[in-house]
Amino acid sequence: MDGAKAKVLICDDDPLLRELIDFRLRAKGYDVIKAADGAEALAMAQSERPDVVVLDAMMPKSDGFEVLVRLKGDQRLCAVPVIMLTARKHERDIASALQKGADDYLVKPFIPEELLARLSRVLARKGDAS
Repeated sequence: MDGAKAKVLICDDDPLLRELIDFRLRAKGYDVIKAADGAEALAMAQSERPDVVVLDAMMPKSDGFEVLVRLKGDQRLCAVPVIMLTARKHERDIASALQKGADDYLVKPFIPEELLARLSRVLARKGDAS
């Protein structure tokens, strides 16, 4: 799948970070939807069916690890790639996310161009699997 017109769900409780990512992704042709907490992230994923999810680990109502497990456990959403974007950088957090089904893991602070490259890569892999 081409990154242009791919629908990206950004899940982060930091409104400034959501807006920064939204701005960068829209400039590259992505369709962006946003969630401010874990419960909203799950609801948006179920209703909007994004092509990829960018997920923070530390959010209210449900943390990103719980959201990840629920997404990967949902038959309709389990194939949606998830990129964890979080300040949690301990080896156990990274390993846990990958074991729970995350497709990639990026630590904050991050380089926006790196996020764009990782999005492009996971979307290309998803397209190859279709």
